[in-house]
Amino acid sequence: MDNKKIKKLIEQAQEVQQHSHSPYSNFKVGAAVLTESGDIFAGCNVESAAYPLSQCAEASAIGNMVSHGHKRIHSIVVASQNDEFCFPCGGCRQKIAEFAPDDTPVVMVTKSGETHKTTIGELLPNAFRAHDLGK
Repeated sequence: MDNKKIKKLIEQAQEVQQHSHSPYSNFKVGAAVLTESGDIFAGCNVESAAYPLSQCAEASAIGNMVSHGHKRIHSIVVASQNDEFCFPCGGCRQKIAEFAPDDTPVVMVTKSGETHKTTIGELLPNAFRAHDLGK
């Protein structure tokens, strides 16, 4: 993935991060996915007073992507509100793997712009996917 695309994804993730509804954790997260067609879809975390009902930024971005008719993630960026990387939680790793092969880039970015690049296969080795269901 080229630096121009990464920069655009980072911008979108940081922009949507500002809309986070995170009154309980006070930790704003933004995410942006790039589809194979070049479209970008972003999402932020949305917390609920009933904590289990909260939604991560990655899940919001993926839901936005799917609701616009896309089914494949080319790459994803996750933006932290501070200078620590915000890695996807286990549930979000599974959600990313649902729409992305193992070599799909996952980039975490800090508030100051430092990046950490990995792949969904490195974050979730041996992911459970549709082919495991015999489909």
